[in-house]
Amino acid sequence: MTFFSFHPIRPSAHPPIRPSAHPPIIYLCTLFSLPIGVRGSSHLAIGLITGAAIGGLVTGVPFSVAGIALAGFSALAPDLDHPSSRLSKRLGFAQGYVRWAFVLAAAGLALYTHWLLPPGPDRRMGFTAALAFGLIGAALQGESTRKLALLFTGLSTVVAGLYAGYVWLSMLGLFVAVAPFTAHRTWTHTVWAAGLWTYIGHLANHSLGWHGVALFAGGGYVSHLLADSLTKSGVKWL
Repeated sequence: MTFFSFHPIRPSAHPPIRPSAHPPIIYLCTLFSLPIGVRGSSHLAIGLITGAAIGGLVTGVPFSVAGIALAGFSALAPDLDHPSSRLSKRLGFAQGYVRWAFVLAAAGLALYTHWLLPPGPDRRMGFTAALAFGLIGAALQGESTRKLALLFTGLSTVVAGLYAGYVWLSMLGLFVAVAPFTAHRTWTHTVWAAGLWTYIGHLANHSLGWHGVALFAGGGYVSHLLADSLTKSGVKWL
């Protein structure tokens, strides 16, 4: 009679638990309930909260809707380097007209060449230039159109700032014009860009006499970098 039965211990079908190879920043994302990728609406909300905190806690800075809105706007600014960012779509309002501008320029140049230039080298050059403008307009799609639209918006802001005598407005336009041509999460996601954005706010503070512009602008911008730091890809601050 057998009172005991012995069964061999078989190895588990599951692999052994090993230490995770993920960096600690992933666990911070889980801890703070932040998604791996922060959406534009989330950045806007964080920026607005930051602006409300600055207006309510910093002595000497008035609590205002305009200041909170500026912080929210600044929180979207670093993603001007992203084709699908909320601010890129808003500021690139001329995106749908860029292709038509090239096509109309090609048509106008062709008509001018046909009716006003005599046969010869200039006439051939005119038709060649018209053809080039037309081909560029036909080829412009998606990302290239967005960049040109933001370049147009930024340069228009630069000209407006020079005309009005506002250096900060020209610097803001230059930032908008250059940012789309940088890779995502590179230059615009550094302390240097945050410092430049804060300095633009400092100049606006002196020009407009609105105390706290630099704090609202800089605080909103830095809030974006801090939120992106808690994601998988992180941020290269320098």
